[in-house]
Amino acid sequence: MAVLAVIPSRLGATRLPRKPLRLLGGEPLVVRVYQRVAALQVADDLVVATDHEDIREACAVRGIPVVLTRSDHPSGTDRVAEVAARPEFVAYSTLLNVQGDEPFVSREALAGAVAMVTSGFAPVGTAAVPIATHALQRPDVVKVVCTDEGRALYFSRAPIPYLRDPSDASLLTPLVRQHVGVYAYTRTALQQWVQWSPHPLELVERLEQLRPLAHGVAIGVAHVPSAEGGIDTEDDLRRANARWDAGLEGRTSYALD
Repeated sequence: MAVLAVIPSRLGATRLPRKPLRLLGGEPLVVRVYQRVAALQVADDLVVATDHEDIREACAVRGIPVVLTRSDHPSGTDRVAEVAARPEFVAYSTLLNVQGDEPFVSREALAGAVAMVTSGFAPVGTAAVPIATHALQRPDVVKVVCTDEGRALYFSRAPIPYLRDPSDASLLTPLVRQHVGVYAYTRTALQQWVQWSPHPLELVERLEQLRPLAHGVAIGVAHVPSAEGGIDTEDDLRRANARWDAGLEGRTSYALD
């Protein structure tokens, strides 16, 4: 089952203006993400999908495969779907969506998401890591609970499952994980995802993965030991450059906050 990895990259970030073109270790962030995913060798092919000529040019001059997509996509998933529908990519049966702001993404997370799909376990795959106790109450940290087999029951910004009795705290830790925002899809699942209208659950939580889940699409969750967060702010970028300068860019054993 041939796997195409797509890195959706848009220029219109607000918290970190022109984010894909900001420098990490002297190169644009989108270039570093491409280099990282290529080095991890989890896909048979890899392409950047962007909405802006500046990003297309930055990739093209470095020999990075890049597709200029529509500018009105509401999400990276929609951008990946546009790329997947292009004639040159129709032979790929599995699509991997790698966020364009994660230059330290781990192989375990990407390979785990892909394996959920290529093994036939679920039409959509993603990943999750152990969650720190202090992160349970943070709405910016997305939580996921799963069936015993490893399929997602629900994703939420709320602390799920709710701890009714503090004496049961020891039961909580193995039940909840922190979601890692990578996705693999079968071609059919990806097409369905973008054809459905946003679901009320998705709109309330602001979590697009609730759309296929609400429609009964199984999402397999690979449990991985650790993963990296993305670069969303100036502080994140400063920390990432410090890590790069310290020669730590190859490590993947940093747990999410």
